[in-house]
Amino acid sequence: MNHAMISRLLVVLWLALCPGPTAPLGGATTARAPVTRTLTLPGKDGSVRFAVIGDTGRGSREQYEVAKQMAAFHDAFPFDFVIMLGDNIYGSDTPAEMANKFATPYKPLLDAGVVFRASLGNHDNPNQRFYQPFNMGGERYYTFRASKGGIAKVTEGGVRFFALDTDYLDKPQLEWLEKELSSSSSDWKVAFFHHPLYSSGKTHGSALESRAVLEPLFVKYGVSAVFSGHDHIYERIKPQKGGIGYPAPVVRCAKGTSAPRT
Repeated sequence: MNHAMISRLLVVLWLALCPGPTAPLGGATTARAPVTRTLTLPGKDGSVRFAVIGDTGRGSREQYEVAKQMAAFHDAFPFDFVIMLGDNIYGSDTPAEMANKFATPYKPLLDAGVVFRASLGNHDNPNQRFYQPFNMGGERYYTFRASKGGIAKVTEGGVRFFALDTDYLDKPQLEWLEKELSSSSSDWKVAFFHHPLYSSGKTHGSALESRAVLEPLFVKYGVSAVFSGHDHIYERIKPQKGGIGYPAPVVRCAKGTSAPRT
């Protein structure tokens, strides 16, 4: 996997999940493109395949439509897990609402064995870290190994993910992150969380304070890619500081969703 492959995967997912005004790689258009499920990405055995969502949990028609497209896309590209970029559940999180805003729309994926890995956003109740289907283990921040060899084998290459809580980047979390990053020799280190370190979104923009404390660690310990949500757009920032990729996925299909940016 490389930065171009991650970017292309996100574009394919974006086109598949959000039909409407779209842009191919390298250009922009206002034409309405059909949903595409033509897959040109490598499907090599043992590769790490995942989807990315965020700012989704309203139980709305749009969420159910995206979930349906995700399930259909899974048939063509059987991704193993989904990382969730926060604001996973807006408003009430009673058992009935958790079913409406998570368990029901994603039931086909859950039934297929797809694992969801959540991070917390500013609209999420922190107690949602105990919600078993989010696979957070009761922690605000955590790490997991995504490649073969077992989640506990930190030093055997492969791909490792780091979920952070950017609502509260306290000293214990930062110390934990440095310890985990420094002890991992994974070929790929991927961080995901809610608030974007780089964003041209008009609503929120870049989280500069978070960038000041996180980016030096990402550079020092060779983080390859960083995923975030919050601004409800899709954009690809050119690699920053040592070649770190900051792809932000489309977080929900809605009027005004932006086209990909090179």
